[in-house]
Amino acid sequence: MDIPSIAQARKHLVAAHGKPFDLSKRDTGDRTLFEDKSVAETSLKKDAAVINELKDMLYAEGKRSILVVLQGMDTSGKSGTIKSVFAETTPLGMEVKAFKAPSSNELARDYLWRVHNAVPKRGHVGIFDRSHYEDVLVVKVKGYASAEDIERRYDQINAFEKHLTENGVTIVKCMLHLGYEEQGIRLSERLTEQHKLWKFNPADLEDRRRWDEFMGAYQTAVERCSTRHAPWYIIPSDSRTRRNAMIARLVRGALEDMDLEWPNPGLNPADYDIG
Repeated sequence: MDIPSIAQARKHLVAAHGKPFDLSKRDTGDRTLFEDKSVAETSLKKDAAVINELKDMLYAEGKRSILVVLQGMDTSGKSGTIKSVFAETTPLGMEVKAFKAPSSNELARDYLWRVHNAVPKRGHVGIFDRSHYEDVLVVKVKGYASAEDIERRYDQINAFEKHLTENGVTIVKCMLHLGYEEQGIRLSERLTEQHKLWKFNPADLEDRRRWDEFMGAYQTAVERCSTRHAPWYIIPSDSRTRRNAMIARLVRGALEDMDLEWPNPGLNPADYDIG
């Protein structure tokens, strides 16, 4: 079986702007793009190598940046995705930000302040492990802000992301769509496997009990904030390998769309004698 093209991956995974979207109809175990796990492994390995080369070109150019947003329920694999998709990538020009509960300093400012502060510099690849969407997901489900404030935030987020894209930031937004049963398996692994125990947070069980509310919040966030300039991609995440391969396809595609070239500083190598 052939590796799906980047165009095929985008078409299959996107929550298209202006078209009906139903998160419940998206299969968390979907194998349409990668029926064969070995093909996914091959695709991931090839894309990881290309992503590294393109990242170096982006850094050398120093004019634009790319922001990869990874949003998903606990155990959906945000850190695992980063580790795999960027397995071949050298640290130079990489920025990773994991968003946790805001500090008192951050709470004293508008909710997008800490997010804008973490947007990658020109020439860099930035990765958000969770993101500004926490402020229309967790904040909404747990009632940390009023319904009126939440309602305003969808348009504010769209305007914020449009501002970024108009200033040289390419945004790749991936919802790691995990099934309820698979999450239960992964949470159990954290309690039974010593090297995963540190990841377990009892608060995750409270979020799990409110699964339907979270899925409703995701439905609305994707519906309202999948735009032409920053579309959402819904990534079936019950299979770790396939998840990683699909996201690698999208990241590689975003970098290739930049038509990057190694910059020429105007030097003529013939003018220099190294000796």
